[in-house]
Amino acid sequence: MLELILIDDLLFALVGIEGRYISIKRVHGKADVVSFQVDASMDLALQELAKRIFPLCESYLLIDEFVESRSQFKHGLVNHAFAAALRAFLLDYQAMVAQLEHQFRLRRLSIQGLWFYCQPMMGSMQALSTVIRKVSANNYAGSAVLNLLQSQAKAMAGDSAVRSLLEKMTHSASNAYLSILERWIYEGVIDDPYGEFFIAENKSLQKESLTQDYDAKYWRQRYSLKKDIPSFLANIAGTILTTGKYLNVMRECGYNVQVPVSENSKLMTFGSNHQYLECVKAAYEFASGELLSLIKEKYDLIGKLRSIKHYLLLDQGDFLVHFMDIAREELLKKHDEISVEKLQSLLDLALRTTAAAADPCHEDLTCCVERASVLKGLSRLKDLDIKNVSHSNDLEEPISITGLETFSLSYKIQWPLSIVISRKALTKYQLIFRFLFHCKHVERQLCGAWQMHQGVRALNSHGTAISRSSLLCRSILRFINSLLHYLTFEVLEPNWHVMHGRLQTAKSIDEVIQHHDFFLDKCLKECLLLLPELIQKVEKLKSLCLQYAAATQWLISSSIDIPKLDEQSDGSFGSGKLKSKNPSQVLKVMTRNSAVTDSILKFEREFNAELQTLRPILSSSSQAEPYLTHLAQWILGVGNDQ
Repeated sequence: MLELILIDDLLFALVGIEGRYISIKRVHGKADVVSFQVDASMDLALQELAKRIFPLCESYLLIDEFVESRSQFKHGLVNHAFAAALRAFLLDYQAMVAQLEHQFRLRRLSIQGLWFYCQPMMGSMQALSTVIRKVSANNYAGSAVLNLLQSQAKAMAGDSAVRSLLEKMTHSASNAYLSILERWIYEGVIDDPYGEFFIAENKSLQKESLTQDYDAKYWRQRYSLKKDIPSFLANIAGTILTTGKYLNVMRECGYNVQVPVSENSKLMTFGSNHQYLECVKAAYEFASGELLSLIKEKYDLIGKLRSIKHYLLLDQGDFLVHFMDIAREELLKKHDEISVEKLQSLLDLALRTTAAAADPCHEDLTCCVERASVLKGLSRLKDLDIKNVSHSNDLEEPISITGLETFSLSYKIQWPLSIVISRKALTKYQLIFRFLFHCKHVERQLCGAWQMHQGVRALNSHGTAISRSSLLCRSILRFINSLLHYLTFEVLEPNWHVMHGRLQTAKSIDEVIQHHDFFLDKCLKECLLLLPELIQKVEKLKSLCLQYAAATQWLISSSIDIPKLDEQSDGSFGSGKLKSKNPSQVLKVMTRNSAVTDSILKFEREFNAELQTLRPILSSSSQAEPYLTHLAQWILGVGNDQ
C-alpha cells in the first residue's frame, strides 16, 4: 500500500508537484537550488528508490521555471528560441509521465518499473539543467548561450543521445540569431533589438567626419566586432563584418542593393556541412564586387585620383606656373595677411586659362593657407612613422613665414570616395604638395638669377666675381633641379604607376584603401618628409638658395658698375674698364668689387659646408633606405664639382 502511495507521489513530483510523503525544499535567495525530500517515516528501501528519481524531478522543475522566466522580452531572441525549444522538449517529457500514470492506473507499474522507464530521460534532463544553471548564474544571452550549448554538446561526445539533444537545442536557439545575421550579410542592416549580435554599431560616428577629421574613425569603428562571437562564426567574423559594411555604404549612397537570395542560401541552420560558410562567402563576394564597381565606375575613383595627382603632385605644371606668376604678390605676404578669397579667384583664373580647364574635376580644387611650416606640420601628426622623432620636436619655426611656405591646395571629396580619399589621405597629399611647391618656387628664383647671369655673358668676365657667381649659380640650380627630378621622376611617378596597377586588380574596397595608403606613406618617406635630419638639411640648403637668388641682382649690378658702361668710348663691353681714371672712383669700385667677391665666396662656403654635412647623412641613410641611393650619388657628385 505504501509503495502505491509513493509511486503516486513520485508521478506528481515528476511534474513538480508535492505529494503526501514527498515535499519540495527551496534555498532562500537561490532560485536554481531546489531539492525533493521523502518523509522519514517511509520504508528505507522505498526512500532509496525514491531518491534515485529525485534528480529527474529537480531537473524538470528547474527547466520549467527557466522556460517561464526566459520567455520574457528582456532576455533576448536567443533565450526566447532556447526557451521555446525547451518547452517543446518538456511536452515530450510530460507525455512520458502521462503514459507512466496510465500504466499506474492499470496497476501495471511498480516503483522499480518507474525507475527503469525514467532512465532514458535522466541523462538528457541533467545535461539541460547543467546548461540552465550556467545561463542563469551568468545571465547569458545571445552568443554566450550558443557557445555554452555548443561546448556542452562537444563535452557529451560519449553519450550520443544527449549530444544529439544539445545539438538540436543549439540549432533551435541559433535560428533567431541567424535571422539577424541574414539581414546583415544580405541587406547591410542590423536588426538587433536586444543587442545580441556580435557586430556593434556606433551611430555617433557619421560619414561626414571622413572629410573633416584627420583621425576619423568612421570606417574602422562605425561597425565593429564585439567580444562575444559564436564559436561557429569565429573564423569568418571579419568577413561577415565587412560584407555588411559594404552593403551599408551602397545603401548610404541611395542604392537599395540586396544580395540575391535563393532557398539554398537561407541561413536557417549550421552544421558539419558548412553550408552557412558558403552563404557568407557568396554574400561577401557579391557585396565587395558591387561596391568596388560602384566606386570605380559611377564615382570614377581612378579619375579622381588622377586629377589629384595633376594638381597636388604637380603632374600638370602649366597651371601652376601661371598661378605662381599672377599670385606672386599675394604669396609674398605674411601668412596671416593673405586673402584666401583672392588666392582662390587667382587659382580659378589659372585653371580656366590653362590646359587644366579640360579636366572635369578642376572645379573641386580649392586653396588654403596653413598656419605652420611643413616641418612643424609633420611633427604634429603623431601617427606618421617619423624617424628620430625626438629631434623633430626641436624644429625651429621661421620668424616670419610667408604664403610661399604655407600655401596649399585642397580638394572637395564626396561620399563614398571619402572612404578612400579621407581627410588623413588628403593631408598627406598636401604635405607632399607644399614641399614640391616650395621647391618649385626656389627653382623659379634660381632660374631668374641664372637669366641675369646670362644677360651679362657679353662681358669678358672670366676670372671676375661674375664668373665665380655664375659657377655657383649653376651648381645651386643643379642641386634644386636634381632634387625636383628625384622627387617627381624617381619617387612620385614610379609609385603612382605601381599603385595604379594594384588598384586595377584590387578585389575589395579595403584593398583599394590599403594600396592607396601604402602609396602615400611610401611617397612621404621617399620624399624625405619622414626623415627629419635629412629634410632639415634640405630646407637649410633651400634657404641658402633663396638668399643667393635674392642677392643676385645686387651682386651683378655692383660688379659691373652699370651706370658707367654707357660712357665707354668704344661702345664695347669687352674690357669692362671704366673710362674715368679718377683715383677715388677707382678705389670706390675696387672696394665694392671686393665686397661683392666676399659675398659670393661666403655663399659658396655656406652652400658647400651644408652639402658636406649632408653627404655623410645621406650616405648612411641610403644604406638603410635604398631609394635614396640615386640622390646620394648626385649629392656626392655635386660635392666633387665644388
